[in-house]
Amino acid sequence: MSSAQTNEIKGAPLRKPPAITQIFASKLVSIVLYFVIVSGIAYGSFVGAQSMGYNWQWYRVPQFLYTYTEEGFELGVIFYGLQQTLLLSLTAFILATVLGLIVALLRLSGLVVGTAVAIGFLELIRNIPLLVLLYLFYYVLGPIFGFDRYTASVLCLAVFHSALISEILRAGINAVPQGQWEGATSIGMTKAQTYRYIILPQSIKFMLPPMTGEVVHLVKSSAIVSVIAVAELTTIGRNIISDTYMSFEIWFTIAIVYMVVTLILSVGVSYLEKKYEVDN
Repeated sequence: MSSAQTNEIKGAPLRKPPAITQIFASKLVSIVLYFVIVSGIAYGSFVGAQSMGYNWQWYRVPQFLYTYTEEGFELGVIFYGLQQTLLLSLTAFILATVLGLIVALLRLSGLVVGTAVAIGFLELIRNIPLLVLLYLFYYVLGPIFGFDRYTASVLCLAVFHSALISEILRAGINAVPQGQWEGATSIGMTKAQTYRYIILPQSIKFMLPPMTGEVVHLVKSSAIVSVIAVAELTTIGRNIISDTYMSFEIWFTIAIVYMVVTLILSVGVSYLEKKYEVDN
């Protein structure tokens, strides 16, 4: 390309995105579109239920959210299920992070055996559906090692998500400039010290966004443990429906509870991400 052509390109005005793109990029339009879609889903559900002759009983839902007794205000069984879901997810996430870090370090170790073990683990776990993995932990490994249903659920979620988290951690570690490694080596730090004091703290800002998505993913995928009757939010919902036959109301309520939790997690971590960027 000649210098004249280059100057023409540099001096050319930037093209504005099409008007339709600008419209859909607007926050107001996005909010309106979101509510239109949600309203359409709600209306479609209502019409479908009416065609089935379904008898809506929303007035009965609050009793499963809270109750007033002689001892005062008490949370209902849905919030008990939510508590168990959060506890299950938190425990599984901690284990998954530890296991994921080990797998990531093995893959980055440069050792033939360590790299082979890490890749083998990742390929095995990522190619097994979560439901099948849960059955393996509960029905196969459970009787062998004496796992109860809760332990099998935690271990299954931890192992499944550790494969995903290990890739996030590996990408975050690789995103730290090579000069940081060279600087740490020049002052005599060991590899373990370099990871602890230099690499991992700097890699946090690269890991936060995908780790947020993984936390949300884990909370949602924890619902699958309801197939082995672990007491959590989805299982509580199924139990309520079996007693009341309020399928539409309860599933809508459960879905809203999941949505609120995941939105709070996303907003909370976004705040931490911005705060971390400001502090650094």
